[in-house]
Amino acid sequence: MEGDEKALMREQAFVGGGWIDAPDNDRRAVSDPATEQVIGHAPELQSTHIEEAINAASRAFVTWRCTSCVERANKLLAWYEGMQEHAETLARLMTLEQGKPLAEARGEVDYAASFLRWFAEEARRATGETIPPEDPAFAIGTTRQPVGVAAIITPWNFPLAMITRKVGAALAAGCTTLINPASQTPFSALALAVLAERAGLTNGEFNVVTCSGKRFSETVCADDRVRALSFTGSTQVGRQLLRQSADTVKCTAMELGGNAPFIVCDDVDLETAVDGAIAAKFQTSGQDCVAANRIFVHRSLYEDFLKRFAERMNAMSVGNGFNEDNEIGPLINRDAIEKAQALVDDARNKGARIIGRDQDGAPGPQFFMPTLVADFNTEMRVSVEEAFAPVAAICAFDDDDEVIMAANDTIYGLASYVYTHDDARIRKFLRELECGMVGVNTMDITGPHVPFGGVKQSGLGREGAHAGMEEYLETQYYCIGNGPRPER
Repeated sequence: MEGDEKALMREQAFVGGGWIDAPDNDRRAVSDPATEQVIGHAPELQSTHIEEAINAASRAFVTWRCTSCVERANKLLAWYEGMQEHAETLARLMTLEQGKPLAEARGEVDYAASFLRWFAEEARRATGETIPPEDPAFAIGTTRQPVGVAAIITPWNFPLAMITRKVGAALAAGCTTLINPASQTPFSALALAVLAERAGLTNGEFNVVTCSGKRFSETVCADDRVRALSFTGSTQVGRQLLRQSADTVKCTAMELGGNAPFIVCDDVDLETAVDGAIAAKFQTSGQDCVAANRIFVHRSLYEDFLKRFAERMNAMSVGNGFNEDNEIGPLINRDAIEKAQALVDDARNKGARIIGRDQDGAPGPQFFMPTLVADFNTEMRVSVEEAFAPVAAICAFDDDDEVIMAANDTIYGLASYVYTHDDARIRKFLRELECGMVGVNTMDITGPHVPFGGVKQSGLGREGAHAGMEEYLETQYYCIGNGPRPER
């Protein structure tokens, strides 16, 4: 490790503006998923330390909520500049602990930094409104107030961007934050803390608490000083967090599971559609909540699409993300490998055609060779479960009503993709698809300006855009009367 990488890779938690260790050297090993070699240890904080973090964030909130929007913005911009300055180090650290190919890691660093810049600019736009009074002697209206301390639980698949997308909004709104990063990827979060400290967030506005998600959630959900909870992860865990938050009636934002349909109609350029499907399926090695999970292709194009998709898929290089030629990195752990294989085996046993390279050719125990499951149906697990792996399920359809019904046949409703050039058809899909986001003739649907989120059991609320800051603001109504002044 070079000097800059050593400076950013901290093996301590960041609480109240200081760096702390766990008692009795209670530390969790973190491994490179490509090599399974231990790269470092993160402190496994106990409930008392989480309480300390809540205390620090609560004290900081008193001051931070009254800090001018300009000063908040300046600190977010200084943080953004720090990320830009150390972009390559952040990317390499992410590849080391998460495994994604280095080119994708670099893209995520830029993506993550963009949220800090976006919300720095949004900080001065938390505006209320003036309401015309019925009595002209009165003045009535609203202001927007920060919710309070926000607890934030983030996943391992985007270990930088899922933090900045939430924290940028919360800090811009005037909230203080407690971050619990995934145990597989704590060092990206702690590197952000180093840069946050350099940017002047040193009084408890931003805390990184490394410990089990269960211990963190039980502590923060029970504490009524924590007024907001934001989570990105599985729907199963999201349900549990909603139950835990009920007793203290927290503001909750949930970005949960997905089962994204990718629909290819009969009026498109086939090569363009294949390009889009490959990108939508295999980015982050398929470990992405908006990854194309079910690909529906019009029957007139079906066999040709399968052939071209398989050719492109089989040409993708699989291996360690530090090799610039590799496009598919490792999965996060061996459990993910076992699930991917189980999905493929289940589909094969129920009649699907399995196309792809032999898994014996994988470059290591945590790599899964990209696989195409052709002719999937609703009896197969791949149709209802989020694969989170480079497993592409594809089937044919005959008409638009049929494919819309199939696309909506899921508890999830995060993202959908539609490839067609017919205007009436596009309007029909937009009107009838049950999802929070629709990409038409593109799979590039995210960014700081995008209100990211889903419907049904894919979540609550939105992240990014101005809507992302709304999750951390409450409306305060005021009514100013004009009563008589006391005589003197």
